[in-house]
Amino acid sequence: MDPADIRETKILNANLRKEHKADKLGILDVRVLLNDNTEIDIEIQLSPLSVWADRSLFYVSKMYTEQIHVGEDYSAFKKCVGISVLDFELFEDEPEFYSCFHIQEDTRHTLYTDKMEFHVLELPKLPEELKEDASDILLWAKFINAERKEEFDMLASRNKYIGSAYEQLRIISQSMEKRLEYEAREKAIRDHNQMMYEARREGLKQGIEQGIEQGIEQGLEQGIEQGIERGIEQGIEKG
Repeated sequence: MDPADIRETKILNANLRKEHKADKLGILDVRVLLNDNTEIDIEIQLSPLSVWADRSLFYVSKMYTEQIHVGEDYSAFKKCVGISVLDFELFEDEPEFYSCFHIQEDTRHTLYTDKMEFHVLELPKLPEELKEDASDILLWAKFINAERKEEFDMLASRNKYIGSAYEQLRIISQSMEKRLEYEAREKAIRDHNQMMYEARREGLKQGIEQGIEQGIEQGLEQGIEQGIERGIEQGIEKG
């Protein structure tokens, strides 16, 4: 696809933030509108979901039916495409990582309508090695699944659009790193201020306690001295 064909892109749902490396959360949902009004829904799903096909059919159908409004005829319908990028195997008996589905007749394979289309990428099935003639779909899937800088660099060199995406990813990562540095710095300042505050409170508390103890000790000493003096005075008077 030529990027110039894309009119608009929206992130509808971005629940992929992970607090821990082992966490697997939710769905990234991106909606793309092309110049010819084709609508594309791209979803990335991390956790296994056996009913994914039914779910994908439901949302693409919903996207399709929402195109028509009161008073419009069926010519208002435009093509709707669902792209599922899955971090689990949906079709366990099939070795291919990429599948494309249309609505067609069972034996003649005559296309019933081209208004619905489903693409599925199963990341666990990706081949380890890349051939020179690797398809763009495979390159993009490897890019989505990449973890090491060497992988990103290699894939960016194979496709100019992947190279552009990688550059954006690096900018985002740098911004995120700076944000994390800022948050760490702010946290250190808050922790330091809190420790100083608590130290002052503890020092004041200890000072008060020591003052009370000293006051009691001084009071007892004075009381004893006064008692002895009074006792001596009374003894002299009686004598």
